[in-house]
Amino acid sequence: MTPEQAQALRDLLARQPVAALATLHDGEPAVSMVPWVLLPDGRFVIHVSALASHTADMRSNPEVALLITAPLAAGESPLALPRLSVRGRAEVCPVGSPGHDDARAAYLARLPESAELFSFGDFSLFVISVLSARFVGGFAQARSLTAAGFADIVAGRA
Repeated sequence: MTPEQAQALRDLLARQPVAALATLHDGEPAVSMVPWVLLPDGRFVIHVSALASHTADMRSNPEVALLITAPLAAGESPLALPRLSVRGRAEVCPVGSPGHDDARAAYLARLPESAELFSFGDFSLFVISVLSARFVGGFAQARSLTAAGFADIVAGRA
């Protein structure tokens, strides 16, 4: 990945706070929308309600996917949109567990309007570890990334 493509990926991650979350629901694919934040090591954090089917889905099968896309500008081809697809593993991050306070602080730093949701008993943090990723920066700019390669880009080491 070129330095320009790595910067384009970091820019996408900095600008877009929502993702499509794909889970398996009763063995069938299901997609929902979730706000997210990144931890410095490249793991994603989401804060979800137990009332949402995707929460039960992640508890029964932690294999998930995320899709983050740039917004479509007028006159732009949807195929030219920068986008990141991630294959990951979701794990609940309960209150009191190692990393919970850091995950909560990162989430609230980016999404302060969600502070009240942390007082609701049915909401939990999940941390999604990246297993692999694919960044498409536009036409003919697709790059596959390992978990380590993604973490290096997020940290600015690549």
